[in-house]
Amino acid sequence: MRGIFLDTIDIHLAHSPDSDDAFMFYALAAGKLQTGPFRFTHRLEDIESLNRRALRGEYEVTAVSIHAYAYIADRYALLGSGASMGDRYGPMVVAREPWPTPAGRRIAVPGTMTTAYLALRLFEPDFEAVVMPFDAILPSVVAGEVEGGLLIHEGQLTFAEEGLHSVVDLGAWWHDQTGLPLPLGGNAIRRDLGPERIAEIGRLLRESIRYGLEHRADALSHAMQFARDLDRAQADRFVGMYVNARTLDYGPEGRRAVQALLDRAHDRGLIPSRVEVEFVG
Repeated sequence: MRGIFLDTIDIHLAHSPDSDDAFMFYALAAGKLQTGPFRFTHRLEDIESLNRRALRGEYEVTAVSIHAYAYIADRYALLGSGASMGDRYGPMVVAREPWPTPAGRRIAVPGTMTTAYLALRLFEPDFEAVVMPFDAILPSVVAGEVEGGLLIHEGQLTFAEEGLHSVVDLGAWWHDQTGLPLPLGGNAIRRDLGPERIAEIGRLLRESIRYGLEHRADALSHAMQFARDLDRAQADRFVGMYVNARTLDYGPEGRRAVQALLDRAHDRGLIPSRVEVEFVG
């Protein structure tokens, strides 16, 4: 496959600056793989920024929220590797006091294109969303600037240390509703790269994930620089939550989960069009 490419091909690989994505792409970032003609440039931005850039097709390969994929499916396909899924766990709403429901509350959210926001809207549509950077949410709840916060990333492990209470774990709720994991994010690749390049890039990204899982200690050491105050044991737990066998391949259950989430969102009027998800690479 690699022999058919004659020139250097620059690929922007965009992902979040957090420990699970860093773990996933350790092998590529550290030069552990032979990439043939492909030269990967990593772009690190928060997931909502990446979702917005994907609307404009700015990066050839990008992490995106599954929610955002509903708006970019004409330009991007989902790679068969790179999934972040919560299996009976996931984004959660936290507050200073336990509530019976988030209904009517003023809740900080990490962006309206995130899957966390979509899942919360599916769970309870009646709340006031206050958009802010994901890493500002936990401090804002602690300070009383908002009534509650929708946590993604490492805050899911550390909120109790701040004296906060979990109101709802959306991954657990989704599993109760569907029996499926909650598909939060994936790697999308621009369709205009063509099938041969898509296949080879998909292979390389899958091999990067595999390398990290097979060289866990080294990959975790690399990921620690993005762990945001987690100790190594906590970071290892967090990485294990979101980089695992399903990250290597969605599998039939994971693929059903993606389609089910987007179908439910469309049925509830939360996305404008029904999406038939295409997995490639």
